[in-house]
Amino acid sequence: MATTASQHRRFPTSAGILLGLGLGGFFDGIVLHQLLQWHHMATSAGYPADSVENLRFNTLLDGLFHAGTYIFVVLGLAVLWRTAHKSHLWWSGKMLLGTMLMGFGMFNLVEGVINHQLLGIHHVNETVPPDQWIYWDIGFLVWGALMLIGGWLARRGKREMPGEPR
Repeated sequence: MATTASQHRRFPTSAGILLGLGLGGFFDGIVLHQLLQWHHMATSAGYPADSVENLRFNTLLDGLFHAGTYIFVVLGLAVLWRTAHKSHLWWSGKMLLGTMLMGFGMFNLVEGVINHQLLGIHHVNETVPPDQWIYWDIGFLVWGALMLIGGWLARRGKREMPGEPR
């Protein structure tokens, strides 16, 4: 299938989304799991972080989670690198930021719906009483939706033509 000149100049949306997915996962794992210690991967699935055994199991799952987010970042960089070698690109920092926000928001929405609501393996902030978990979970989903929408709007904004200052 022949590619047109405009396809060669198209911004690599998938690169930004993959980078956003990875960065969203890193933010969740580093800030919520490690720094704030609000939850781990399986703290609501019968493995609360109240024993060395459970903490070791959760740490293993957190590490596997980080390995997955690392793969998203590597794939995003590979797509970005491959596309950067094409001539006459039509893209901008605004488009990269917008697609990364989209990916970060997608991460929050998928993580929030699947792990927090459907599977219930952990919740955003398990340091508060359990009857308050839903408010943190909803806030996480709203935050994800706002990033997805904001990124989509930023990506659709004015695009810079080749040769314009960035």
